[in-house]
Amino acid sequence: MSRYRLTKKEARRFLLLKQGLLGAYKYKGKEGIREFVSRAGCIQFDPIDVCGKNAELVLQSRVAGFTKELLGELLYEDRMLVDYFDKQLAIIAIEDWKYFERTRERFRLQGRSRDKVDSVAGEVKRFIRENGAACSKDVPLKETVDWSWSPTTLSRAVLETLYFRGDLIVHHKKGTIKYYALAEDHILPAILRAEDPNESDADYIKWLVLRRIRSVGLLWNKPSDAWLGIEPMKAQARKDAFASLLQEKAIVACSVEGIADPLYIALEDEPLLLAVLSSTAEHERRVEFLAPLDNFLWDRKLIKALFDFEYKWEIYTPVAERKYGYYVLPVLYGEALVGRIELVADKKAKLLNAVRYWPEIEGEPDEAFRRMLDERIERFAAFNGCTTIAYGKPLP
Repeated sequence: MSRYRLTKKEARRFLLLKQGLLGAYKYKGKEGIREFVSRAGCIQFDPIDVCGKNAELVLQSRVAGFTKELLGELLYEDRMLVDYFDKQLAIIAIEDWKYFERTRERFRLQGRSRDKVDSVAGEVKRFIRENGAACSKDVPLKETVDWSWSPTTLSRAVLETLYFRGDLIVHHKKGTIKYYALAEDHILPAILRAEDPNESDADYIKWLVLRRIRSVGLLWNKPSDAWLGIEPMKAQARKDAFASLLQEKAIVACSVEGIADPLYIALEDEPLLLAVLSSTAEHERRVEFLAPLDNFLWDRKLIKALFDFEYKWEIYTPVAERKYGYYVLPVLYGEALVGRIELVADKKAKLLNAVRYWPEIEGEPDEAFRRMLDERIERFAAFNGCTTIAYGKPLP
């Protein structure tokens, strides 16, 4: 039985406040990046860079003063964050390393071209120990082997496998090229050798389900991209995890007007929900451009139900079938998703192309939105290192 009954407006407001997308910025600078990642659990990583990589886009919409360099420092200098698997490839807090021992063990026991990889794994680790961080071109193993997407060099296969297993970490990147180093040289022994806190697969799945509820803020027990990367989880395992979390009172059930299925929040977010339900005060509105794989958008059917906004990342859609464009970002204004925008950064020319804006709502936008949209585009240009802006089809 649901403990709370929400209107759609209350559900939207709770979700946006939880995500740090409504009102004054709650996250600031380097510490704000770390705090958001810790609260969200993970940010999905994707290497495609049209106007910023996905993780960078997530953070620029929430963290005042965010720069790509600050994220790089946290990942590759301070080592407070680390690239690893969570919801697909992701960025997680280093303190969460221990929770993914099951993932690492799975890669130790299986994987393509495993015999060939194992035969040279020790040799590659010695190479890195003697020569420092290396990419696949540095390692002299050019034999072609079977690999995930297509055949690749043994050097790449062994580096990636050792990374999957936790023997290596990403030391730094040059563009999309990853340089790997020994995990033991950069992760404290107390973290690297910590025991898995989850005693069983069921415990692990339950922990991850709760982690995803915390990451989004409000979720239902239905198939969703929010559950990607939870192995091995089928529908029954997810159902069992929800039942256990409810029994342990780690999550709270809510009902939302017009939505048949119950929605759930983490117990620690109950004070925020109570604040939303007890106040009618309006929050400061912002214009934000959201990442295609933003935590807020992980369950797109839920976003459709709550915001009446249907979003599809059309990057893998054939050109002739695209409704909007290759890399189009949802536009948030206050408590509403009001449109989509295509922004392309030309790094060499330091030019941000504001290609097109598609309004979601008919009619003329208000003056405050037009002004805030202009300001947001200017800040977005600076975020991408662009000094000039070129406009395509007229923006509002």
